[in-house]
Amino acid sequence: MQSKRGNGLIAINVYWFALSYLWNSLGPLVLPMLVAGLVPEAVKGSALGLLTAIGMVVAIIVQPLAGAISDRSTARWGRRRPFMVAGTLADMVFLVALAVAPRYWLLIVAYFGLQVASNVAHGPYQGLIPDRVAPERWGQASGVKQLAEILGIIVTSLVTGWLLARGQVLLTILSIMAVLLVTLAVTVFGVKEEPLQRATPEPLLKTALETFRIDLRRHAGFVWVLVSRLFIVVAMNLVRNYLLYYIEYLLHMTPQQAADTAGTLMAILAVAIALIVFPAGALSDRVGRKPLIVFSGLLGAVGSLLLLLARSYTQLLLFGGVLGLSIGIFLSVNWALLTDLVPEEEAGRYLGISNLATAGAGALGGIGGPIMDVFNAQAAGRGYVALYVVAAACYLVGTALLAKVREVRRAVV
Repeated sequence: MQSKRGNGLIAINVYWFALSYLWNSLGPLVLPMLVAGLVPEAVKGSALGLLTAIGMVVAIIVQPLAGAISDRSTARWGRRRPFMVAGTLADMVFLVALAVAPRYWLLIVAYFGLQVASNVAHGPYQGLIPDRVAPERWGQASGVKQLAEILGIIVTSLVTGWLLARGQVLLTILSIMAVLLVTLAVTVFGVKEEPLQRATPEPLLKTALETFRIDLRRHAGFVWVLVSRLFIVVAMNLVRNYLLYYIEYLLHMTPQQAADTAGTLMAILAVAIALIVFPAGALSDRVGRKPLIVFSGLLGAVGSLLLLLARSYTQLLLFGGVLGLSIGIFLSVNWALLTDLVPEEEAGRYLGISNLATAGAGALGGIGGPIMDVFNAQAAGRGYVALYVVAAACYLVGTALLAKVREVRRAVV
């Protein structure tokens, strides 16, 4: 077992900022613009959906596989950093290809390659905290991780939004590349890994087949946390994905006004989340993970229903703040709970598997569209009532499933 040398939490977690900047720039902003420029107006939604679906499938497969391979790596630089370097350098190639793709099918190829490259870095990177941070500080480390991700969202909304408003797609891509390279350098040179001295060699095919294997008897708690996370992240997606339409309906705005209002609201909520994630992670080290996750789930259910009572922008902001607190606590402490429950010698593989819940929730959140449309067809606004009631129910189900989980706290080494 590797000793915990107390590497700086900032150096370990700064690359999370880059990953957040990358995907929060591409997903809601850059990709829609690129797709719209390459396909007919009538099919741009389907084209964007196909592109993002391909990315989700790649992430589900590559991320845990790369994490599992890194668990057995005996590279001189350590188990995780070589994969991060290789994946990030490959990112550069595919980001450029993405920016200059002249055809939709070439955009798909570039995005496929980017997803592979990024997840080759992402999967192993998830193992750095359990590798290099003492167990009694995992809650703090998780808080710093989530803070870095939220700051990535905030900076994305400011920088990427400003650049794209001026048509600077290439500069946006260059900014992503710069952020990835700078943060990679901080982590690679700021974190000292001890190389694994010996690992049982296994064929790549066997590793691939065993990547998604979980010892249900020994790690049943991990599985229940994943299922709980699936429901709660679905709830988050149901609220977030259709917020713009709700604002347009509620405040009688044009789509452009609603988009501007939604952007402002999301930036403010991101700040609120950033303020809570680190204290929540640190507090969970003292009182345990489950009480805080239960609190966040109940708060999320209440916040989802409160949105239905909003009648003004101020009320929308206040009730959204309730959801912001819920999301911040959940993101920080849930990841710490997952870290507690994974087997230390296979942290990369198990934390890679945790991406199944996040990616799966992204897909299942799409059910909100039909729910909204069917009920809105019956009466104006009824779709949003149905949507947020379902979101509240998902919060409650995800919270209730934690009853199946027994907390495990690591011994200090």
